[in-house]
Amino acid sequence: MSTMKAVRIHRYGGPDILKYEDAPRPEAAEGEALVRVHAAGVNPLDWKVREGYLQTMIPYALPMIP
Repeated sequence: MSTMKAVRIHRYGGPDILKYEDAPRPEAAEGEALVRVHAAGVNPLDWKVREGYLQTMIPYALPMIP
């Protein structure tokens, strides 16, 4: 499997827990497209998920790409 660079979260916390690392590149299934992203925005929901505020409402498997 090929890899890609990604910012991932392995545990909940502040901005210092974000890790820029290699991650498995997903495969596009039939009828799907794999898109290369050069930049992405961050909104309040993103940092609330990162800090774990919503883990009881929206459970995520870690590590995750926010």
